[in-house]
Order: sequence, then C-alpha cells, then structure tokens
Amino acid sequence: MVSAETKCIMVQGTASNAGKSVVVAALCRMFSQRGYRVAPFKSQNMSLNSFTTSENREIAMAQVLQADAAGVEPHHHMNPVLLKPKEDFTSQVIVHGQPAGDMNFYHYQHNFRDQALKAIKESLDALKKDYDVIIMEGAGSPAEINMLDVDLANMQIARLADADVILVADIDKGGVFASIAGTFQLLPPEDRQRIKGIVINKFRGNLDILMPGIRQIEEIVGVPVLGVLPFDPGLRLPEEDSASLSERKYRSHGQITVGVLRLPRISNFTDIDPLEYEPDVGVRLIEIGEDIGDVDALIIPGTRNSISDLVALTESGLADEIASLSQEIPVFGICGGYQMLGRKIIDRNLKESNIGSVEGMGILDVKTSFGEVEKIISQSQGTPVGQGIFSRTTGEVLNGYELHEGISRLGDCKPLLRVIKGCGNYPKSGFDGAQNDLTAGTYFHGIFHNFQFRRSFTDYLRIGNGLEPLGYQKDDFKDLREFSMERLANLVEDNLNMDELQRVLHFDLI
Repeated sequence: MVSAETKCIMVQGTASNAGKSVVVAALCRMFSQRGYRVAPFKSQNMSLNSFTTSENREIAMAQVLQADAAGVEPHHHMNPVLLKPKEDFTSQVIVHGQPAGDMNFYHYQHNFRDQALKAIKESLDALKKDYDVIIMEGAGSPAEINMLDVDLANMQIARLADADVILVADIDKGGVFASIAGTFQLLPPEDRQRIKGIVINKFRGNLDILMPGIRQIEEIVGVPVLGVLPFDPGLRLPEEDSASLSERKYRSHGQITVGVLRLPRISNFTDIDPLEYEPDVGVRLIEIGEDIGDVDALIIPGTRNSISDLVALTESGLADEIASLSQEIPVFGICGGYQMLGRKIIDRNLKESNIGSVEGMGILDVKTSFGEVEKIISQSQGTPVGQGIFSRTTGEVLNGYELHEGISRLGDCKPLLRVIKGCGNYPKSGFDGAQNDLTAGTYFHGIFHNFQFRRSFTDYLRIGNGLEPLGYQKDDFKDLREFSMERLANLVEDNLNMDELQRVLHFDLI
C-alpha cells in the first residue's frame, strides 16, 4: 500500500475526556475486522499512563489499547511525541519512545517545536507505508484559539495527513450543542470543512427527546450527526490519564478491600486494574489528606515524581500511618511507590525534583538514587524469589515493563524477583524489588496483570479474612478486557449510521 492510498481519519473532541480514545479504539477494531491493515496514531499525547513496546520504546497506554484493538503490535510511531508532566509546568519530553529532556512550555514551543513536528511527520510517513487506514486521535479541543498557531495535536496534524475529522462531544457534561456549535464557530473555515461528522457520546436518556436538538445542530453547523453513543458503565478499559481517573468508578465494596493511594502525580495506574476483576475484591482510591481507613492491603502506585509525592505523604501524616499499618497488613509499592518505601531517596543533582534528597518511609531497607543511569525503558521478565506472601508463585515467569530513572540498592532485605530480562533494581543486578515481612515493592509495572501472582496476593488476603482461597482456575481480567473491547466496537457500530459514515468519509467500509 503506497502512502497516497492510505486513508487517514482523525477523531477530535469538543473537550478533554470526551471519549476520543475509545472511539478511536472502536474504529480500529471495526476497520480491522473488515480486513484493512489499521494503525492508531496520536501525534502528541500528554499522559502519565505509558507503556514499553517490544522495541523498548515508551508510548502512551491509550495507543497500546488502540493497537490491541486493531490487532497490531504497538510501535513508537503510533505516538511519536509523549509529554509526561513533572512539576512547575515542566514535562519530560519523549520523542520516538526515548527521552529528549525536561522542558517547560516556553522552551518546548519556542525551541523544540520544529523537532517535534519533524518526528511527527516521520512517524506518519512510516505508518502510511505499512497500513491501509490510520485512525488518528486529537488532544483536548481543536478550538483552543490561543494555541492554534502552535498546534501539534489537532487540525495542523489533520492538514498534514489530509485527514477527514469526526468530532466527538460529551453530552454527560451538559451543554453538548453549545460545545459543538462553539467548536465550529472558533475554527478557521478551512479546518471547519474537514469535520465530516459528529458523534454524541455518553448519552443516558430518551433519544426521542434529543432528536429535535440533533436536527437543529445539523442545520446550524451543516454537518451530520453520525450517531449517539449510549453511556455503558459495563465497559472496563484502561483510562488514559488522571483526569479520566477522576470519573472512574472502581468497585469499592467487597469482602476484601484493597486501598490504592491516589498520589498527586500518579502514573501507570492501570497497574491496579486487574485487582478489580478479582471476585469479592473492592478497590478504594485514597486521596492525600484522607484516612486510609479499614483496608486489607495497601498499594502505592507509580508516580512521575517520587520525591515530591513522598514529601506530600509525609506532610499529610500518611507516611507515618503507612509505616504503622505495614506491621498489620500487606503494603505493596510499584516503581515510585517502591522507592518511597525505602530508607532514603538520594537526588544530589536535582534530577527528580528541586527538593533534593529525602528520607523515605523506612519500611524496606532500600536506598534509591537518581542521576546514575539514563532512563530505564524495558519490557521485562522475572521469577519470584519465593518469600512470604508470594512464596507459592516461585518459578512462575512474570511479565512486566520498566520505566524508571532511579536505581535501588538493598540492605537487610530480600529481593522480590530474579530478573530474566530487563534491569530491575540496577543494571546487571540480576534482581528486582525488595520484600520484608508484609511489605514488598517492584520496578515491574503490570505485575498484577500476571494471573498467578495476582491470585496468590488476593488469596493471601482471603485466607486472612477467613475466606476460602480461589486458586488458579481462570483469569477473568484477560477475558473481560477482550469482552469489553468487542462490546465497545459493537456499541459504536450499532449506534452509528454506517452508510452515512461511509458517504461522508468517501471510503468503502466493505
């Protein structure tokens, strides 16, 4: 397939969290099922939820989900620029899956923008060589009039790809017709003409009542509404960023409750998703300033800034509370959460933050240092060493991925995993993580996606609560995730006017 024949379709939204990511995923699945070679693409993504590809490159988790929906391997060209916010309006800039440096907004826009645009063009050209259809995702709103001249995520990229645009509007927020009309009004005429159809998302109610408004908005903007997607609380797919996490309703009540700290700079929170699929397990997000309350275990997830978030935990009193609870219940840290559980985080060169070195919670005899190595980006494998809670999983090969700049050295405690592939605690250490009594930590993101490891953890909690262990019969998480993806694709296809979609896109849907 030559690039001139590749069809590019961009999904934009009237606002952040309108549902662009899931609509892109659904379209990827729909076109793939029709026999097309399909790739997702997001030129510039700002997200703390990221993943390591098989090439050991870092991209946003949303594009991984979309690639999975399309039935293709995630690749760094699917998300050429990733911005990971740190602090003080500074982000780590990831280009083609590798760190390009920490930059504030001014530096990025005035000194780096041309390089970012070059990377975007390279990735788009590369995908056009290999795929029939590219389903592109915008960011935020295309009508941010203060940003139109520096846009790297919406209409400028649509022009670059010569893409038709589908506009998604979130009716759940209210004011859906005003948001649609306002978007059209604020766009330049040449960009307005790219929008070929509108999708109204997250609808709950009587469609007959909505129809007069749909007819009027079609007359006002001159573009058809392709469909109205109902709100479906049964869908369980990874969230893109912490903004969407605010709206995510975890099942918080069960015979077992796992508390998860919602750190100020929480990242890779999809690590906890599989726990919600465990029968009788509830997941409760705990904000800074809240009491931890009655939980059976506590997880400290990843963070984009371990030191700043550790200071926040200390100042709120939560750090002391966690140290006390670690004598009674399992406490598990992932990446930044693991680093916080140690005795000290050393940052002499202010690599992680402007605060410098800080004392950790002191639950694990571990010291972490920043500035000794370049960022570790790796798909990884390991086997449990076989101590304590996870002794039953000895010999199981665990898959995960690593994204960390700190390295950790152990004192008087045992490692959690023997590394088969990847880095672990530090390059060539051969081990990852640490464990001591009821407390453990790891650099392996996705560790609870490993069924036996996760089930051994939750069965330990069940036994502690006088419940029967479930054993290792079936992994509901994998089955239900695929079910959710198929359900999403069917929901979109059933509620879009496919004939109209085909007409406005001038594309044969087969």
